[in-house]
Amino acid sequence: MKFTLTQRKQTASFSIAVLMIAIAPLWLMVAAANTSAHAQTTSSSADWTQFLRDNMQRWNPYETVLSVNSLETRGLKLNWQSPTGNFYLSLSSPVVANGVVYYGSFDYSVDALTGHVYALNASTGAQLWTFATGGPVVSSPAVANGVVYIAADGNLYALNASTGAKMWSYAAANIGGSPTVVNGVVYISCEPGPLLALNASTGALLWSYSPESSGDIFGSSPAVANGVVYIGSVDSDGHVYALNASTGALLWSYATGSPEGSSPAVANGVVYIGSSSGVAYALNASTGAKLWSYANASKQIFDSAPAVANGVVYFEANNCCGAGQNINSYLYALNADTGALLWAYPTSGQGFSSPAVANGVLYFTYDGIEQGALGNDNNELYAVNATTGTLLWSYLSPVFTVSSPTVVDGVLYFRTGNSFPPPLPPGTPSGELYAFGLGAGTADLFLRIRPTTTTVHQGDLLTYAFPVWNLGPGNAFHEVLITQVPAGTTFDYIRISGTPGLGTCTTPPYQGTGQIVCHQNASMAPNTTWTVRLTVKVTAPAVTVITENAATTADTPDPNLANNMATVSIKVQ
Repeated sequence: MKFTLTQRKQTASFSIAVLMIAIAPLWLMVAAANTSAHAQTTSSSADWTQFLRDNMQRWNPYETVLSVNSLETRGLKLNWQSPTGNFYLSLSSPVVANGVVYYGSFDYSVDALTGHVYALNASTGAQLWTFATGGPVVSSPAVANGVVYIAADGNLYALNASTGAKMWSYAAANIGGSPTVVNGVVYISCEPGPLLALNASTGALLWSYSPESSGDIFGSSPAVANGVVYIGSVDSDGHVYALNASTGALLWSYATGSPEGSSPAVANGVVYIGSSSGVAYALNASTGAKLWSYANASKQIFDSAPAVANGVVYFEANNCCGAGQNINSYLYALNADTGALLWAYPTSGQGFSSPAVANGVLYFTYDGIEQGALGNDNNELYAVNATTGTLLWSYLSPVFTVSSPTVVDGVLYFRTGNSFPPPLPPGTPSGELYAFGLGAGTADLFLRIRPTTTTVHQGDLLTYAFPVWNLGPGNAFHEVLITQVPAGTTFDYIRISGTPGLGTCTTPPYQGTGQIVCHQNASMAPNTTWTVRLTVKVTAPAVTVITENAATTADTPDPNLANNMATVSIKVQ
């Protein structure tokens, strides 16, 4: 039995207005910054029911819980993990429908390779049912109208989504890839073999289409949009095909000149697809005319499905896998209209999965492959700002991560599996399904005010240091210090030191009076300090008591507000 990398790739507050309030009600100001997000109610429109998602873009536009801000301030925590079988490679990516997670497994025993389809409660990870197939499952499932469709052992299975009972199966040699279900039709490719269209209710064959050349092999999962099926082939010339979804008639084909292992994505009348030559293409969905192409300088392979959201198309690349090659790969963000490079995120592994986008966050996995050998090191799941490519959160997996992530209703799902051929070495961790939700990240900020002297006279310069400590346990994001030029003094100057990024301050003019607000523009790790130093000129006469006070907060919830404020008084001599 042959399982290629190609197969697995496919199936595989403080508001500014509040901050400017007078310094006196410090307790109210600090407390206002510590409101928490509420869980999003379940919505069927937010489900991710098939590999490319229903919009064929691997983008969930309905996600509202996980966001750039919430990941910056709270991060992600593990909700649950489910070891369900002796996973090998974990090629099948999870889908979520009506509160249930579905996926297939590539299992092994001492003498056989087997497979199962699993259904788990999306909230708890509890197993609801399992269905044994006659061989490993490399396909990602699709769920529609209460039916789970998944390919394994030369069959496409239709299973009752509630019970796992088999409703029908369709046998075809080399049937593989991930099924796509649209308008009561299941589309699935054979590798090698034709593209099939089956009645979703009965499994009856509606039509089949074989590639133009006998040497063409469909190597991806089909995308279906506006009555057209799009699919790539892995022949030496590489073609992208567009077929009438009702009849299977060829509408157009485009030759890229290299194998098309990538599944296509379709958005706004454009087909996006990658190639093994390191070139990404944008084709007119109606005519097949090339709109643009982007070739990465390292010729890293684009052979996973891209994600498209908000005018940007995202491609994972890999440099797999020959000995002596540079294994570092990139996630590329391209302008969807022009193909211009917006940013590229470097990783220390190979991109075998497809990215997912939800609510301004891009999720993707990379696998640690060491000089031509499949390894279990440096396998990482990333969450980055989809606009800037800035890292928001990451998770280092102990084993291989080749399936693609899925995001539904504030939860990130992804799978792992072992790269070692069976039997596993003793002590090797098994593959699992993980569910991550928002973390309860907190950072205890501790503020003090330290004057440089305790003896001052009228006309002296007096400097106050405002060290802000992060006592942890989490990172503090976007700290804010609120203070003022104390009565009896005028503003001279201010400076910031401490963590990288330093910050910016809004101050009165030179020799003026009023409020001062300083923003630390990055994050502060536990047990680090950010310090603002304010210098003022004493104008008050002798015996006057000069009182300075300040408060600090951050976007990260603070469990102890009592040490977020400080006051110090000095008597003029």
